[in-house]
Amino acid sequence: MIDLIKLELHLKLSIITVNLNNVAGLRKTIESVVSQTSHDFEYIVIDGGSTDGSIEVIKEYTSNITYWVSETDIGIYQAMNKGIRAAKGEYCQFLNSGDWLAALDVIEKMLNSLPDCSVFYGNMLKQLPTGKIFQDSSGQGKLTMLTFYKGTINHSPAFIKRSLFDKYGLYDETLRIVSDWKWYLIAIGLNNELVKYINLDVTCFDMSGISNTNSFLEKQERCKVLEELLPVKILAHFDTNWHSIDQSNRINKYKLTRWMFWLVERILFQCEKLRL
Repeated sequence: MIDLIKLELHLKLSIITVNLNNVAGLRKTIESVVSQTSHDFEYIVIDGGSTDGSIEVIKEYTSNITYWVSETDIGIYQAMNKGIRAAKGEYCQFLNSGDWLAALDVIEKMLNSLPDCSVFYGNMLKQLPTGKIFQDSSGQGKLTMLTFYKGTINHSPAFIKRSLFDKYGLYDETLRIVSDWKWYLIAIGLNNELVKYINLDVTCFDMSGISNTNSFLEKQERCKVLEELLPVKILAHFDTNWHSIDQSNRINKYKLTRWMFWLVERILFQCEKLRL
């Protein structure tokens, strides 16, 4: 009993999978978790009352699942919040049904590299409906407020310190698509929580999910959140200038484009002087 208590006190990671009627995707996700070379984590599965055989799949793997429940919920973020409440790990990772871990040893590598920070994240690979896989570079490089205004940090390859959900609250259950982005915006964009990045492919993401098939709703929800959280003048500044800032960042990313931009600017400067 003492050893079990010690294990819980030092448990680094809780992997949380939410599912609703995606039996094939669920099996793929679970198998990628239980096949890991490291088992220094707990595994939580939250099912929304599936009727397609998902429960039978979960029961096949009960020896590898720490906690699971199947009951009706109001959406994906309520299911994630149930997982957070059940979690005992220092960090939480959200690996939704249909997504999978990129390699058999990826959890071992992430845990061995884990720094003291609020959010530790790696790369996410995306699988198109055609089967083609490519790396998503969202969140790589220096994070700024602009990162969260126009983009985000990918959710599935991130280890998020569980205590932050006590500090900033759980996911907003009134949103259908962008609640994880809203949480990042609050915790990192507005409150500067410490974030570390590792150049490691951590997860593969199924592009057929709701956040990739309803771009209008995503845009609508993002606008609503920005209007709620940002002062009117600051939001107006980002609305007006984000494209120019983004363009400048791309130019400054490479030595050649920096030099060309500087040269053009100097030519324009001299031309303006001649007009005076």
